[in-house]
Amino acid sequence: MKKIRVIKDKCTGCGLCVKACPFNSISIVDGLAVISEDCKLCGVCVSECPYGAIEMLKEKKKADLSGYKGVLIFGECKDGIVSPVVYELIGKGKELAKETGEELYCVILGKGVTEKAEDLISYGVDKVFVYDDECLKKFRDDPYSNILIDFLKKIKPSIFLIGGTSIGRSIAPRISSSLKTGLTADCTGLEINKKDKNLLQTRPAFGGNIMATIICSNNRPQMATVRYKIMKPAEKSPGYKGEVVNMKFDKEKIRDRVEVKKMEKIEENLNIIEAEIIVSGGNGLSSDKGFKLINELAKSLGGVVGASRVAVDKGWISYPHQVGLSGKTVRPRIYIACGISGSAQHLAGMGRSDFIVAINNDPSAPIFGTADIGLVGDLYEIIPELIKNIKNNTFIKK
Repeated sequence: MKKIRVIKDKCTGCGLCVKACPFNSISIVDGLAVISEDCKLCGVCVSECPYGAIEMLKEKKKADLSGYKGVLIFGECKDGIVSPVVYELIGKGKELAKETGEELYCVILGKGVTEKAEDLISYGVDKVFVYDDECLKKFRDDPYSNILIDFLKKIKPSIFLIGGTSIGRSIAPRISSSLKTGLTADCTGLEINKKDKNLLQTRPAFGGNIMATIICSNNRPQMATVRYKIMKPAEKSPGYKGEVVNMKFDKEKIRDRVEVKKMEKIEENLNIIEAEIIVSGGNGLSSDKGFKLINELAKSLGGVVGASRVAVDKGWISYPHQVGLSGKTVRPRIYIACGISGSAQHLAGMGRSDFIVAINNDPSAPIFGTADIGLVGDLYEIIPELIKNIKNNTFIKK
């Protein structure tokens, strides 16, 4: 419903709106424009006023959200394998469902994925909805998005969580746009507001310099893509009783503008996300030459090389090595930070590592507040000693 009003502080009583009104619904009273009740809300006066003294207001009708229940996880499958991020989403989904008093669901699409449903139930999922068909064997945006949009309209979940993968980031905006609901991308934290049961979605903003908490209070489902290696994976619940629901869809109604001729898998030389040991270098290295030392330490431990954003921005090492909210989120067994002060965005990207070692010549560096072991001194003196002791098997056994 529309309403119109005059902003008294801006109105000069010039009378231009009176001349512009085709229905003679405006007059000047005591030096101010007054709009009568027979106004047709055509809006001509709004555009004619040079002072912005007349505005059209739209009352937003509050949506009925009572029919939306349940926490839904997108069970992304690639080449018949469930993506590791799904188990993290299930773990967090169980927490959210418990707080809202709702059920936990999962939906999977692909070819030969029905057998994965029972396994997902064993992680504490109440219902797994399965779309198993030959035409879904290879991921394409159109069919996956269209099927999920139709599915979401049917079951109406209150929360819909998607992994922040290349597939998840591709379909999530399409779905949220079609459903006219909000989407918070790249979340690092999810909690339930105890007061109104809305989902509090936390994500980095302004290059990771601040953390923003976002809510979607007027629309459903509340959608979020979530970074991998951020949440704790769900543990199996042997004997958990859930339900597998096989879903059907009309292929003729599913739009598919892409024909896949051939797919080739690119082998990545670096998989820093899955690494058990990471040795990272930062601004304290002073130059790209320092990464030769970092690489030697990582190699001696059987690990991989990481880096801070500053090191990448300066061109000392390529982006695939970057750890942090604007790079990769990692959770190795051992993380060694060399010459890294410990900005908030870097700590958020590696702070969940099992064991953290920090090497820095500044004893007040924030990284020491997170580290399990801190070594204060010149990294160009400390690292060679570490390498020598490791190679001599003095205090670390591989």
